[in-house]
Amino acid sequence: MGDFLTTASVWLEAHPQWLGLALFIVACAECLAIVGLLMPGTVLLFAIAVMAGSGALGLGETLLLGFLGGLLGDLLSYGLGFRFKHRIGQLPGLRTHPQWLASTERYFQRFGAVSLLIGRYIGPLRPLLPMVAGMLRMPFWRFALISLLAGTGWSIAYLLPGWATGAALRLPLPDGFWRDAALLLASLGLLLAISLYSSQRGLRHSSLITAGLCLLALITLSLGFSHLQSLDNGLMNLIQAHRSKTLDTAAILITGLGNSLCQIVIGLLLITVLLLFKQWRAFCFSAAALLGTAVASELLKQLIQRARPDLLLQPLSSFSLPSGHSASSMAFYGCLAVLAGRGQPPRWRLVWLLLASLPVLFIACSRVYLGVHWPTDIIAGVLLSGVFCAGALAFVQYRSPLPALPARFWQILLPLALFWLATYAFWTLPQSIARYSY
Repeated sequence: MGDFLTTASVWLEAHPQWLGLALFIVACAECLAIVGLLMPGTVLLFAIAVMAGSGALGLGETLLLGFLGGLLGDLLSYGLGFRFKHRIGQLPGLRTHPQWLASTERYFQRFGAVSLLIGRYIGPLRPLLPMVAGMLRMPFWRFALISLLAGTGWSIAYLLPGWATGAALRLPLPDGFWRDAALLLASLGLLLAISLYSSQRGLRHSSLITAGLCLLALITLSLGFSHLQSLDNGLMNLIQAHRSKTLDTAAILITGLGNSLCQIVIGLLLITVLLLFKQWRAFCFSAAALLGTAVASELLKQLIQRARPDLLLQPLSSFSLPSGHSASSMAFYGCLAVLAGRGQPPRWRLVWLLLASLPVLFIACSRVYLGVHWPTDIIAGVLLSGVFCAGALAFVQYRSPLPALPARFWQILLPLALFWLATYAFWTLPQSIARYSY
């Protein structure tokens, strides 16, 4: 397999005109039933994305081709399951490994439509879940809607890192960029590893450990951000060199979801529904995390007074570090992830947190893309929300864990939240376009 990857990479480098087609085919195969289990699709996608970022394809083209390829793979897998029904077990590959299909079917029946969202990011489940959905006669319109949503996040999560790596290797970067990047990634990786280890082991004070680590990292970053200017300037220049009108509109639409008014309303919606269901401890956790993050974010901005990047025609008045959009959105979606994971095994709590990080990632990237925040501002905002979310969780779970919320709670909250986010984003889009012009 290693020889094949090397040969394919060399051939694509010599024939870059076929890179787009190769990306589409590999993305499709990675999401295609059975085929996706037999090929190193993640490695291939990263390698192709690196080559695309070196100048062969723009970011928008790369993400779109990956999204369309994955969507086609999902649709073909659904059609395969719909056509063969319970005879799927006789297909090559599944005939000799019946446990693959059995475990996927159990997972789908337990979590339903949510399994398609989560499973898109789990290698063994990604190519089989759409087929099982077709086999069990999930309505096509529902499957297609979920596939569109999951595929959007999947293409960004799987292709953006590789494309950014290729672009970074091609463009001239400030001295010290790679040193700063390695130091920051190693520090955040250590924080994440310790937090995950304590959570997976079920340590009693795992939330308190995470809060302490986030606080330590936040203090270090707040005092030493000036030493990361090479990283900030390099990433900012890299992103600004690849802006386009299409991506501008998408970034402005996404960044609106992190605005203070939007976050205040959706936060109030969350705690109001919790009160209606008399979930007092969950209410205390959410209120403390959201309010604490909002107040601390403004206080820290006034204390540090870091200037924003000088890119907008109409510069914003407030200071830059930490990013309020990143902090507030991470606090809200982090609260949702924590509440959704109550009563579930540690690995599923981790999956919910990973899913919650996707909208935060979009909002955070939009801030840097639009030139409103430095990359380290984004990281500081996420760390700040981590302090209050983990700290509030440790407080309310001091004596006993939070119980799982009733299904009716989510059936009421999620439609209301989605309606508000969509309404606010499109309502403020014209004003935002003028505000973020450069």
